[in-house]
Amino acid sequence: MGILVENPGVLTTVQDGGRFGYEQFGVSPSGPMDRVSFQTANILVGNPRDASALEVTLLGPALRFEQENVIAITGGDMAPQLDGQPLPMNCAVLVKAGSVLRLGAARTGCRTYLAFAGGLEVPVVMGSRATGVQNKMGGLQGRKLAKGDRVGFSSPRSSLPRMEQRRAEPLEARGKERVLRVILGPQEDAFTAQGIETFLSQPYTITNDFDRMGCRLDGPVIQHKGDGNIISDGMVTGAIQVPTSGLPIIMLAERQTVGGYTKIAAVISADLPVIGQARPGDIIRFQAVSVAQAHQAWREQQARLEELEQKLNGPLPEKKSRENHYRISLNGKEYQLSIQVTES
Repeated sequence: MGILVENPGVLTTVQDGGRFGYEQFGVSPSGPMDRVSFQTANILVGNPRDASALEVTLLGPALRFEQENVIAITGGDMAPQLDGQPLPMNCAVLVKAGSVLRLGAARTGCRTYLAFAGGLEVPVVMGSRATGVQNKMGGLQGRKLAKGDRVGFSSPRSSLPRMEQRRAEPLEARGKERVLRVILGPQEDAFTAQGIETFLSQPYTITNDFDRMGCRLDGPVIQHKGDGNIISDGMVTGAIQVPTSGLPIIMLAERQTVGGYTKIAAVISADLPVIGQARPGDIIRFQAVSVAQAHQAWREQQARLEELEQKLNGPLPEKKSRENHYRISLNGKEYQLSIQVTES
C-alpha cells in the first residue's frame, strides 16, 4: 500500500537520482530537474539522497494515503493542503492513512518535490526507478501519473529520529530574471566574437517550448561564422545548442544523447536547479565562469547538503552517564546508595 492518485496534476512523475551508463543506446539519464530540492526532500525523511520520490510540475496532484508515512515537500510552493488544512513545506510531517494531500498551482518556482520515508516501490529499469517520459521507461510504466494509479511505499515509517529538527531552508526566492553560469564550449569557435558577446550580454526569454527534455529561448540572434550544423557528437545535461536560427536551446534531464547543432556553452551543474525552477516568460542571462569556479560552486552546494544530512541523519550523539555515590543514615544505620545519571 502507499498512495492512490485521485488527480494527477499536469505532470507528476517518479524520479530518482537518474539512469546512467546507457547513453550509447540513446537512453537519457532522466532524474530530477532541481536536484537540490529533490535531495533535500529525501534528506528530510531520512532517505538516501537519490531515493525515489515524486516530481510535480506547475500544477500538483491530489493523493490519498492508504498507509501512513512521513513525507516532506520542497521546491516550488504549490500551497499544499492536508485534509483541507495548510501543510508546511521544507519539513518532515507524518501523514495518516486516509488523509488526502492536495497540491495546487505553483506560486513560486515551477517544480515541487514530494519525498516519502523509505522511497517508492516501482520497478528498477536499467538500474533506476526514474521516469523517462521520452524513452517511455522507468517510474510507473514509463509515463506520468494518471487518475486511479496506485504507487506503493518501499519502507514506510511512522516516525523518525529528531522529528522536531527535520527542517530545511525554503527555496530561494527569485524574480523573473535569472543568471545561469556557463562554461564556454565545446564549439565556441563556431561563433563570431560578436556572437559570443551577444550570448553573454543580452537577455533571453524562456518560451512555452520548455519541458524535461529542453528549454528553447527567444532573444537576440547569436551569430555563427558559418551555420549551426556539425557532425553529431555527445551531449551533456545543461549543454546549450545554437542551431542555424541563432536562438539557444538548453538541454535538460531527458535530453537526447547526441546532437548535430553547435554547442556554445554548458550550464554548470550547480546552476541546473535554477533553470529547473524557471518558468515560461522568465528572463535568462548567461555568465561565463572557469572550470575551477564551477567546481567550487558544486563543492559549496554539496557541502550544504552534507551539513543538513549529517545534522538530521548522522549518528545520534552518545549519551554520557555517571554514577553518583551517597552515604545516608536511617534509624541509626548507615547505607551506601549509588544513582546512575544519564546525560542527553
